[in-house]
Amino acid sequence: MDNIEIEEMFQALGPVTIKRMFGGKGIYHMGRILALEVSGEMLLKADEISAPEFEAAGARRWAYEGKKSKPVNMPYWSIPDDAFDDPDIMARWVRLAYEAAVRADK
Repeated sequence: MDNIEIEEMFQALGPVTIKRMFGGKGIYHMGRILALEVSGEMLLKADEISAPEFEAAGARRWAYEGKKSKPVNMPYWSIPDDAFDDPDIMARWVRLAYEAAVRADK
């Protein structure tokens, strides 16, 4: 995903900063990380408050293989498919991700 596509995806929040990290990209708004691009997939930050909404919408939690081949669950979730076709739905998900980022800072 190129930076212009990423900026469009997060336009409901306003300007975002995109930084290279872990072979992908970190997406920040107002100094808080709210998303990662990993292997071409955008993943949104969630927490105990918002994760149930992601799960109910069919999103899946990102995990990587840790030591002894055990999965390590991260606080990032895939974007529900219907969001890619509707900017209003995408806006809702990116706002939830930013809200989770704000809560994580406290």
